[in-house]
Order: sequence, then C-alpha cells, then structure tokens
Amino acid sequence: MSDGSRSIAVQKYGGTSVATPERIRAIADRVTACLPDNPRLVVVLSAMGKTTDGLVALAHEVAARPQGREMDLLLATGEQVSVSLLGLALQDKGVAAISLTAAQCGIRTDAAFNIARIESIDTRRILGELERDRVVIITGFQGVTDEQEVTTLGRGGSDITGAAVAAALGARVCEICTDVDGVLSADPNLVPHAQRWPAISYEEAIEMASSGAKVLHPRAAEVCMAYGIPIHVRSSFHSREGTWIVGSKDMVMEQAAVVGVSSDKKIAKVTLLDVPDRPGMAAHVFQDLAADDISVRLIIQSASSEGRGRITFVLDAEYAAGAESLVARWKADGVAAEGLIERDVAKISIVGSRLASTPGLAARMFSVLAREGINIDCISSSEMKVACVIGAEHVDRAVRAVHDEFFPPTAAPGAS
Repeated sequence: MSDGSRSIAVQKYGGTSVATPERIRAIADRVTACLPDNPRLVVVLSAMGKTTDGLVALAHEVAARPQGREMDLLLATGEQVSVSLLGLALQDKGVAAISLTAAQCGIRTDAAFNIARIESIDTRRILGELERDRVVIITGFQGVTDEQEVTTLGRGGSDITGAAVAAALGARVCEICTDVDGVLSADPNLVPHAQRWPAISYEEAIEMASSGAKVLHPRAAEVCMAYGIPIHVRSSFHSREGTWIVGSKDMVMEQAAVVGVSSDKKIAKVTLLDVPDRPGMAAHVFQDLAADDISVRLIIQSASSEGRGRITFVLDAEYAAGAESLVARWKADGVAAEGLIERDVAKISIVGSRLASTPGLAARMFSVLAREGINIDCISSSEMKVACVIGAEHVDRAVRAVHDEFFPPTAAPGAS
C-alpha cells in the first residue's frame, strides 16, 4: 500500500454511542465498514452511557467527598468495560482488534487526580499493533503517572485522549463521533432548527466548548490546533459529513459573525463582600482557589469609595462545596466580611471569530434578554465571546430567544 493509504485515523466514540450492547455492535459494524479506507485505525472509547455517573453516585454512598486516588481507580473501570466489549464485537466479525488500557499504551499524565493532564504518550505499543493490522481500541478519559498510579482527565476526558493520541501518532484526522450531526449553532434539544456548520476554526470550537457546548472538550481542540490535526465532528449513527474544525482560512471562508449560542447550567457564582481595597487581596483569593485545584470561569472585581470592594467569580458547580470551605476561611482571615454562593445560576454565551469587529452584537443579545424580561447578573466579554450570567430557570428560554435573533428559523447559516 502507498504511504497515504497507510496513514492513521483516530476515532473517538462518546458514552451515548456505546451505551448499549446493540450500539456497541453498531459501532463494530461502522468500524468494519470504514477499514478499507482506514486500514490503520485507532478507536478511543468513553464508558457506556451513564456508567461514570453511576460510579460517582456509588462513591457518594460510601464517602461524603469522594476524591483523589481511590476515586480515579474506581472511575477508570468504566472505559475498560466498553473497550473490551468492542474488541469482542469486532473479533466476532472476524476483524483483528486489541483493546488497551491507557497504561498499556503509554499514556502518561501528571499526578493531579481527577483532573490530570497528559504529559506524553509512548506510541510504540500502538504502532506495533497497527503494523500487525489490528484495530487498536484505547480507554479514553484516563492515564497513568510515572509511579503507576491511575488518573482520570476530568469530564469529557475521552475527547482529550482522542486528540492527544491523534497528535502523538501524527494522524491525518481525529474524528469525534457523537450523538449530533456536527457542531451546531445551538443545542438541538433546545433549538430544533439549530444549524450545522460545515467548517469552523479551532478558536471558535474552543470558545464554544468553553461556553458550555457539549460536542467537544476545549482541551481536545487546543491539542489538535497545536499539532495541526484536523478534527471531524460527526454522528456515530450515520456516515454523512459533519463539521470540520480546522485552521485553514480557505475552509472557513466568510464565517458568520456569530456561529453559536451556548449555555451552561452546571455553574455556581461566588460573591465576596466588603473585601479590603488594597494590593494582594485578589491574589490571596485566587491563590487559595488554585491551591485547592478549583478553576475559575469568570471574574469581576469592583471597589467602592469607602475602601471596601467586591469580588465575584463563577466556577463549575462541582467546585461549590470546596468554595464554601474557602469562604469560611476568608471570613475568618478578614479577606471578606461575607461570602455568598449561588447555585441557581446559568451562563449563556454568543461565540464567533468576528464578534470584536462587528458592532452591535452584544447590544442585540442584551436587548433580546431585556425583551424576555430576563435580568443579567454578570457580563464577560472577549474577542470571540460575550457571556451573561442569568437565573438558571430562564436559560432555556434565553437560548431559544437569542438564537432566533441571530439565526431566524428560515435563515441560512451566515445570516447573522
């Protein structure tokens, strides 16, 4: 075969794609059908359906705050089940295949349990199995430290595994196979007429994913962008083209000013009141958050004329309990007189590479929310995103209204 026909493709399948034995057999059919065009194929799998959620719930039945090494060892079992089952299904079809854990194929991470980052991948085992004409099936979401401790990469970590494996192998494509047809202008469960984009840029994909779009983990897009690996987001359930995520301006061409409206309900807002207005207070707060491995999504600081100020920040809801402990410490240390944690909030964002160069887009978004009677709590903006924190009970209606402003139901993509 020519070098081109022997190039490597990586496919990643999410939990819904492998949720049942029937779906695993369907993925085996799909893999078998694509082998003539992809003879060197690596498949990365998530755990089946809600398996990870079930393991988390099980852990909470035996511990108040399950975390760390033992939690990772538990969560890593889910992907081992799915890769083994796909391996069996492919072998049943006469396809040579081998399933490997992250440890077996050399995926090394740092030692940050529950939120580990991939540091390197030793590709020798993967390449050796590909040379034996086997489909290589790899557990997503996990890795192993230099001390042979099992780690997990956090929610959506199988996307990161797929991207990192594709980068390490120099793959020609990283396919993210999921339960939607590609990257859409909104969540189709909220907006049935959401539009699929044929192609978007890496930067747009990162912003959309960071804003709450569930189709791709932002770290996966960052990895592929760094190594120039094209991403093809497509459905697991048919063979039609999805959305290409690329860096080439020729493919993205005249993209719309707004490419997506996304939302995130799994956030919490923390407000620190009467913070002394002097150097080092903000540093104190955010150093404490970093020390507890709590990532912050949005920050607003304001000072009053009386020498006291306010710091507001938004974080993932899963970190709210950890923030409660810190708020108590900050009050005791005099960092803040009071701290409020609100869990009934959500974030809505508009994303697009031309936001900064197209006047009036933020005003249109704010006007729609005002017309709907939805109060804006906090606003954050960047070159490619405008985000608003609102009440969680309003977010679904807000997404539909804002989407209709930029993508009227009868309009074609690019009409914004």
